[in-house]
Amino acid sequence: MKISLKQKNLKDGRISLFLEFYKGSSTDNNGKRIHLREFEYLKMYLIAEPKNAKEKKENKETLELAENILAIRKSNYVQGKYDLKNTTKSKRTFLNYFAEKTEEKQQQDSSNNYGNWFSTHQHLKKVISKNLTFDEIDENLVKKVRNYFDNVARTKSELPLSQNSKYSYFNKFKAALRNAFDDGYLTINYASKIKSFEQAESQREYLIFDELQRLAKAKCKYPVLKKAFLFSCLSGLRWSDINTLIWSEVRDEGDVTKVNFRQEKTDGVEYLYISKQARELLGERQGQQDRVFKGLKYGMTYNTEIIRWCNRAGVPKHITFHSARHTNAVLLLENGADIYTVSKRLGHREIRTTAIYAKIVDKKMKEAAEMIPELNIEI
Repeated sequence: MKISLKQKNLKDGRISLFLEFYKGSSTDNNGKRIHLREFEYLKMYLIAEPKNAKEKKENKETLELAENILAIRKSNYVQGKYDLKNTTKSKRTFLNYFAEKTEEKQQQDSSNNYGNWFSTHQHLKKVISKNLTFDEIDENLVKKVRNYFDNVARTKSELPLSQNSKYSYFNKFKAALRNAFDDGYLTINYASKIKSFEQAESQREYLIFDELQRLAKAKCKYPVLKKAFLFSCLSGLRWSDINTLIWSEVRDEGDVTKVNFRQEKTDGVEYLYISKQARELLGERQGQQDRVFKGLKYGMTYNTEIIRWCNRAGVPKHITFHSARHTNAVLLLENGADIYTVSKRLGHREIRTTAIYAKIVDKKMKEAAEMIPELNIEI
């Protein structure tokens, strides 16, 4: 691969500096040669026609800085190609790096994902030395962490971790190792060398239609929470996607409405048609960059209110906001939607994830129970 510093003239009289990563070429089906290039725009600019010594000096300093970045990129490439360690990065402590990744999750998503990263960090501090650096990480350490989650780790109630907690926490640890490998802190992707825990089938709490109807009529202390929860029940959108939904992502096209958005969890772009009633819950259109559900927050106050709201509605279940998504899946399947359509609407990457809901519904199994004619039984 060839890495070069390039310049591009802009209409405003500046020159944009960027790096070109040339990866050779290939030939398409028609025999046409295609050059493989990637670019990194440095957001650094030269003055096209400097008029004084000050501007000339600024140009010189900017160009020197860009050339230093070029040298760093070339060095990183060589280290990766020849399996060499970046000695500066390898001396960084792992727990500090993990804490940084946890903070990133808090900024990106304030829901359950951050909570899992935070809990994992608390556990890792019990099994990994705070002074452990990346150049001390090896396969034995990864095995040690796995064994900790499997046999040593305890909950706040001093109980062994559930199977799904082991699965979740260890996967967060492995995700950090993969990120560290991608970021150049490790030369070996240790995350690929140790098998994860199996995920246990968890109970998915959901509402049947009658319970949802009761909730729709019952009073909720926070109207925006009620609208958002019911919208999730009708659309299947996750909390994180509802919380960040803005009006530019809501497309009213004649008598139909669809939501175009990028999923927080999978980073995939989705195009989701919603019902007229779901659209009514959104209210009147506001500014393109305005949040649809203004004032919606994640926290104990809203979580507690969901439980109280359910109690007022006479729904004796431990319902969370995520239960709305489960409710959407079950209601769709119960009302005739095929599993593939439900899977696409929920944004699942694998059909087996959706199959769990089909197991909950399983109308055919219910019908099969009554297929055999009644016997005339005498005992």
